[in-house]
Amino acid sequence: MNEFTFTYPTKVYFGEGAAKKALAAEAPAVGTTVMLAYGGGSIKANGIYDEVKGILEEAGKEVVDFSGIMPNPTYAKVQEGAALAREKKADFILAVGGGSVIDCCKVISAQAKTDQDIWEMEYGSGRFPADGIPMGAVVTASGTGAEMNSGAVITCEDKNWKGPIVGSSARFAVLDPGYTASVPRMQVISGAFDTLSHAMETYLGHSDEDNVSDDVALAIMKNTVVNMRRLLADVNDMQARGNLMWDSAMAENGILKVGRLTDFQAHQMEHQLGAYTDCNHGQGLAVIHPAYYRHIVKDAETKFEKFGKEVFGVDAAEAAVEALADFIKECGLPTKMGELKSKVEITPEVLRKVADTCNIIKCGPRELGRDEIYDILMECM
Repeated sequence: MNEFTFTYPTKVYFGEGAAKKALAAEAPAVGTTVMLAYGGGSIKANGIYDEVKGILEEAGKEVVDFSGIMPNPTYAKVQEGAALAREKKADFILAVGGGSVIDCCKVISAQAKTDQDIWEMEYGSGRFPADGIPMGAVVTASGTGAEMNSGAVITCEDKNWKGPIVGSSARFAVLDPGYTASVPRMQVISGAFDTLSHAMETYLGHSDEDNVSDDVALAIMKNTVVNMRRLLADVNDMQARGNLMWDSAMAENGILKVGRLTDFQAHQMEHQLGAYTDCNHGQGLAVIHPAYYRHIVKDAETKFEKFGKEVFGVDAAEAAVEALADFIKECGLPTKMGELKSKVEITPEVLRKVADTCNIIKCGPRELGRDEIYDILMECM
């Protein structure tokens, strides 16, 4: 394994009633003004908003709402949130939602503490924020694992770019499976496929033999598939939803990545697809992964063989890729670009732009060229 320094920045409260326990324990260390951030309002319909706000107000906090955080959160929304946090002198940010809400708040936290444009800071100057407004996360839709790291995925619409921006880590995260009860099955399955993708892409990066991170990644993949199948049988299986919540956190809290390099080429392709369209992230990954893996299966044959055996019970590398493709169909996830329900028509011209602008990973099984990326995307049409 490579050298590494590892720490968990986030305290996790897991289980039924976790929000009340977490906020009661953490509120004394939080300043007076809390910015309560959320998405389109589903947490008001399902009662989570009233519960969380009530706990905060009982603790003597002044609550400032910041709503309307969209899927694939935009850089403009980040700046809007940072301006509000400064104006209201927010002492703490509480993100209540899925990965989009949490990602947006991680960057808001950092941006609110600096006068420099954070995108220019990171991509222009190569510097990263060292300070931020303290924040916590209450997860209502799992899959991204956003609650246990400092990385965020943000869409810069004026740049036709979607990619990572480093922000703040949540001091604590609330994982209550009951908070996902109103999330429709397809949304849960789409999020869980994102979890599966995180573990697969970490696993397929460069690592030495008998690396414990690989073995843990395989266990996360297997457990994710098992629990996705449980939800296909019973959408109200709260134990399965809870298992998937922890799978999601484990796939992106850093445990799988220590001491090794990772392959996130499928994510890079999907991110740029998201920069030009409005497709669902997990569903876009489901479309891209089999086509990508058919291109690289010979470059990581041993790993694909082990993946197939451990996760799907098949023996050959190519069979592992086809088992994944069959599982995607079993889940009812999209298998072609035209099934992604994007408001922007996905054409060969759009895919050419995606191929020409997406980030190319150099530490995967094999570095791709832009023409091959275009071929992979076209095979998904």
